[in-house]
Amino acid sequence: MAYYRTPHDVTTLSAWLALKQHRQAMQDFNMRKAFDADPKRFSRLTLNSCGLFLDYSKNLIAAKTRTILVELAHEVGLKDAINALYAGEPVNSSEGRPALHTALRRPVGDKLSVNGVNIITDIHKVLNQITNLVHRIHDGLWLGYTEKPITDVVNIGIGGSFLGPELISEALLSYAHKDVQCHYLANIDGSEFHELIKKISAETTLFIVLSKSFNTLETLKNAQAARAWYLAKGGPKGKLYRHFIAVSSNKVAAIAFGISEENIFPIWDWVGGRYSLWSAISLSSALAIGMSNVKEILSGAYTMDQHFQNAPFEVNMPVLLGLLSVWYGNFWGSHSHAILPYDHYLRNITKHLQQLDMESNGKSVRHDGTPVSTYTGSVIWGGVGCNGQHAYHQLLHQGTQLIPADFIVPIVSFNPVTDHHQWLFANCLSQSQALMLGKTRNEVEAELRDKGMPESEVQRLAPHKVISGNRPSNTIVVEKISPRCLGALIAMYEHKVFVKSVVWGINAFDQWGVELGKELGKGVYNRLTGVEASSAEDASTQGLINYFRSHHRG
Repeated sequence: MAYYRTPHDVTTLSAWLALKQHRQAMQDFNMRKAFDADPKRFSRLTLNSCGLFLDYSKNLIAAKTRTILVELAHEVGLKDAINALYAGEPVNSSEGRPALHTALRRPVGDKLSVNGVNIITDIHKVLNQITNLVHRIHDGLWLGYTEKPITDVVNIGIGGSFLGPELISEALLSYAHKDVQCHYLANIDGSEFHELIKKISAETTLFIVLSKSFNTLETLKNAQAARAWYLAKGGPKGKLYRHFIAVSSNKVAAIAFGISEENIFPIWDWVGGRYSLWSAISLSSALAIGMSNVKEILSGAYTMDQHFQNAPFEVNMPVLLGLLSVWYGNFWGSHSHAILPYDHYLRNITKHLQQLDMESNGKSVRHDGTPVSTYTGSVIWGGVGCNGQHAYHQLLHQGTQLIPADFIVPIVSFNPVTDHHQWLFANCLSQSQALMLGKTRNEVEAELRDKGMPESEVQRLAPHKVISGNRPSNTIVVEKISPRCLGALIAMYEHKVFVKSVVWGINAFDQWGVELGKELGKGVYNRLTGVEASSAEDASTQGLINYFRSHHRG
């Protein structure tokens, strides 16, 4: 029987019970001592694959830890789960769908059948459609209503239709086509729209409306505002097709909006929003960086797919990272994870990974609907270094919570300024080192005495300056933030998330909690605006509706 139809309580498995015992044995484990005792610890606990170098030696693990974690992966049927994912089985069990974002990265000539259709053929047909559009715009052949070339592209989408494309466009800014500027409109807040239209001209702007259903509230409202603005600026309705295109599976609704059928790019129901950046959803990114770079991204991701599918678990990057996350979340009481990119262009990767991980694994029932018996999911947060060092890194070093961290850093900067990049890289390494080493009471006292401080002051200050250390982190090094490396990096995190879901026996590909807020929002809006009588709300919501209605003057 398929793994997702076979409920397992992971806490009853032999490897899980072994991990519980092992955790007790690791109570006094000290990374400092582990490095001192094993000169080969770094070489044993590093991996180099797909353009990524992973150092996971600064973790609270011994050789036995990895062995038992890998046993757990085998015991929960991870290999079968990976095969099911790639084969197009309905791993999204609650919706009865496959999750085939990996198919979007597969080369032409491959075959994968869904409902009797070879979807690889369809995927590459859309890639060719995207290529044609990109060339027409970059070559100045796609003209606005006044016969001027397109200079600005606005991505109108939210969630995965915003976070993924924005990440790619910003991360690969060094590869950008200089004649086309990309902008992103996601929030329904009118201020965001107001600030956007200051930067663009109706004559030379192309709007891309991204919504699988073409009824996502925020996206549709922003698209309607963009259309009204275009018309108010003198854009003819008959030439709307030159300024609006869509990525959607609801062709009828897109056409009703005013988008020409030939300007509609398909998106399939087997692609979840947070996994959709590999599809036409990243059309704006393709216009930003060109199709040759898009194909490099896909190639890098495909390389990671092959690594994930074929590498033994002991040397499999996504598998090990996923298992380490389980180790900390379920056995060390750590419920958050920091993503710390030391690269300006990667500053938004944390937002993308936040959605990827928290929307995927924020679940409390298993595939069969029975409640989970242990913690699932992680709070993903963080931001660009070195800024965080002067802000929230304090919590990482001396707070009471154990928060594992991923440091992501390139060796080569696209924009070297004197010795800035050497300092950036040094900061990255020193932060992970400080998390591991800390500073003992004896070291603090000796340091203060060396400064000539009186003993009474030494004893007063010492407790405040002690840093426990022994805080875990991974360091992921890339040569540079290239399209290929970026593709591999994002795919690695996708697979890490999947590994965790398999261990916990949950569905990583639905998001019913997100849907609830959408459903309730319609009723609240109707009562807020007086369309419906205000009688169906709880006291708090009703009170806030009344307060809004009594104060709003819009």
